[in-house]
Amino acid sequence: MSQRGSGYGSPRQMYKATCSDCGKETEVPFKPSQGRPVYCRDCYQKHRRF
Repeated sequence: MSQRGSGYGSPRQMYKATCSDCGKETEVPFKPSQGRPVYCRDCYQKHRRF
């Protein structure tokens, strides 16, 4: 996964997390909080609401 800049010249901080669905290691651009699911890119697409 590539790191995209935040628009201020520095790379965005990424946090390591484990996907709540498949258990795969992933990185997310926010600090995961207890009790909230975190999904990898593939699982996020499955859970996304339109």
